[in-house]
Amino acid sequence: MPKMKTNRGAAKRFRATASGFKRGQSHHRHILTKKSSKRKRQLCAITQVNDVDVPSVRRMLPFV
Repeated sequence: MPKMKTNRGAAKRFRATASGFKRGQSHHRHILTKKSSKRKRQLCAITQVNDVDVPSVRRMLPFV
């Protein structure tokens, strides 16, 4: 049986918590001039991964 590997892109995007996984928002790196202040402010927030997406994140991060 081959080794299980961690998806390195997912490892950089998600962190495990007691109740699931936390994640940052995307679209906050560049092309910020056309985005409203409200949109940029809301993109800064760290949120929980949605419950339906937790199984796929667990599959990508088998050792967390």
